[in-house]
Amino acid sequence: MDGGFKPKWDELIQPGRVHGSLYYDQGIFKEEVEKIWFRTWVYIGHESEVPQKNDFVTKSIGPMPVLMVRDMKGEIQLLLNRCPHRGNAVCVQERGNRARFTCPYHSWTFANTGELINYAFPEGYKGTDKSQLGLGKVTRIANYRGFIFGSMAPEGPTIEEHLAGAKRCIDQLCDNSPTGEIEITAGFLKHRTRANWKFILENECDGYHPAFVHSSIFSVSDSAIGDLYGDNAVAVTRDLGNGHTEVDPRPEFRRRDKPMSWFGTTPERLPDYVAQMNEAYGADRARQIMIDGTPHTMIFPNLFIAEIQIFVIEPVSASESIQHSTAIQFKGAPDINRRLRQQTMGSVGPAGFLLADDTEMYERNQRGLEIREPEYLFLKRGEHRERRDEDGYRIGHSTDDLPSRAIWEHYREVMEDK
Repeated sequence: MDGGFKPKWDELIQPGRVHGSLYYDQGIFKEEVEKIWFRTWVYIGHESEVPQKNDFVTKSIGPMPVLMVRDMKGEIQLLLNRCPHRGNAVCVQERGNRARFTCPYHSWTFANTGELINYAFPEGYKGTDKSQLGLGKVTRIANYRGFIFGSMAPEGPTIEEHLAGAKRCIDQLCDNSPTGEIEITAGFLKHRTRANWKFILENECDGYHPAFVHSSIFSVSDSAIGDLYGDNAVAVTRDLGNGHTEVDPRPEFRRRDKPMSWFGTTPERLPDYVAQMNEAYGADRARQIMIDGTPHTMIFPNLFIAEIQIFVIEPVSASESIQHSTAIQFKGAPDINRRLRQQTMGSVGPAGFLLADDTEMYERNQRGLEIREPEYLFLKRGEHRERRDEDGYRIGHSTDDLPSRAIWEHYREVMEDK
């Protein structure tokens, strides 16, 4: 995209098809950073990652580095990791415990609430108002059930309005914990891929590919998960609003009517967890929760809740992205947490199968777009059989392109906003 050229979104994004340049044009990427990553709510991290006062972790909003800090008073702060003096990063550690941050370039020192405390050789700054030289902050912060979101926009929808139907999915995840809380404490794996972030965004709720891309792991593990993604599957895809999408396997799990089937196990193998759930929710409610399991939901633009793990998408450029992945942990449930960690390592760890399969596909897609004909990608699968569920959300078959269409409809709306 040339410097003065403005994309015509109605030409690039049409019903059932999108132009290939949306995945490789650096000018479009820069506009996405401004209109998506710097205007909407973006998932930053989970409060359990900074449990103690002065704990911090490095995060990002799009390509912009952010420090998520629990300050000296125990409040969560989202600070921009840039010294106002010369722009250097004030912190290069991924995590730690620190009441203040000192820029390594000229030794300006900041409190973990963002205020400038002092600078080296202060006599050179006589008369300077230090209160105007603190770290930048993410403009708005929201906490929904421990999930921390940030927005650089001073005004806009509340987090509940932004989450729309995806709020139920976060609730569903937390309900699978006997304490009603999850923790993100297992540590992150970083997977860098030479592909546009939107290929990842679309793939997470694409139910058409698993039977082919992941056939090897399904056959080796004798997994019944393949039943969710076949012609006769009863699982559905759903447009949850605001670009959020899901593959909802609950119809299949309810048809099986077996608690813990979603996790590929039985109640007898996790007796402590089952006992805790029964005590927390009562036998009937606990049984239903353990039948339905956890969600498979992509929260626009960067948080994927993938049953037993979460992924966070970090865009680097038009053709490069990083996926941060970690095991979900249910607070106070050590027996199931051990298996959650083990299965996460087996699927998305350094020697895991699932993410390696997907990453290969993203990168092949990106390379394929160097071939400029045909110009458009085709997203009409299942268009003829879309319908509304009892709550008014659009749903389709688990293998349909409904999630991609929903994402692109929201994307166009956001990008057309002045």
